[in-house]
Amino acid sequence: MAMTSASASEAMAFGDRVASLIGHLTPAEQRVARFFIARKHDVLLGSAAQIAEMAGASDATVVRTARSLGFASLSALREVLLTELTGGPSPARRLELTLDEAGMGAAAALRHVVGLHENVLEVMKEPAFAARFTRALQILAPARRRHIFGIGPSGALADYAALQFNRIGLEADALSVSGVGLADRLLRLGPGDAVLMMAYAPLYREAAVVLEEAQRCSIPVVLVSDTLGPLVRDRVAEVLPVPRGKADHLAMHGGTMVLIEAMIIGLAAQHRDVAIDGLDRLSTLRGDIDKSWMKRGTKKAAQ
Repeated sequence: MAMTSASASEAMAFGDRVASLIGHLTPAEQRVARFFIARKHDVLLGSAAQIAEMAGASDATVVRTARSLGFASLSALREVLLTELTGGPSPARRLELTLDEAGMGAAAALRHVVGLHENVLEVMKEPAFAARFTRALQILAPARRRHIFGIGPSGALADYAALQFNRIGLEADALSVSGVGLADRLLRLGPGDAVLMMAYAPLYREAAVVLEEAQRCSIPVVLVSDTLGPLVRDRVAEVLPVPRGKADHLAMHGGTMVLIEAMIIGLAAQHRDVAIDGLDRLSTLRGDIDKSWMKRGTKKAAQ
């Protein structure tokens, strides 16, 4: 008999549940069950048909696998995954788990982190992610101004994205402060703008206010998150589910940095002349400050 989502989540962790039941599943269901574990964020965000396409199965098999694992429905399975992704251990415990898995020594740490990022990059190379990325650029490219939200570690990434967008001639602001100081920056939101948001569950107050203000101004939001998407899906235009390493381990932001730099190149390609002119102007301003910069320039200046 199928269990409710509450009783399933209380009984055991999702990965343990799959491990205990996978031997009783058909080969097709086993493949889908392994996909559920490896690609939790896609399971949270995708429809049954989308999950089926990524897992190489039918949508009926996806639903049947959820039931074979003891869930009343695919939605009930998603509830357990969301709880695991948003209700994990403390930061200190996350670091402890990461250190235990990484092993001893500098070389072991390097291999562990590189391996995690390789897994993230594989996800970002998937056709489904590329389609999301394309839609995100279609929102950001024509905007009058781009507002990049992120606080904490994501604040540094928001500052970096805004700096690089401005360098290629695409006006951008960083919404990278917490508390009441964020209000001053939100005053700049207006018609024709777009928001690029890096935020993670739970939905904290600053992120909620940015979403509310964007909605009030009819501004589309592109969300970069591996956990928040299911909670705000009806309030954002697109979700880019970039993984941040292993669940319950220390969060890694390398994938998000790669995404930002892909956006810089993607937006520059759509605004090629503007981007080159922006970097020419940057070189000129640098030369006004330090004459040695005049020897560098850009490709356009060299021509």
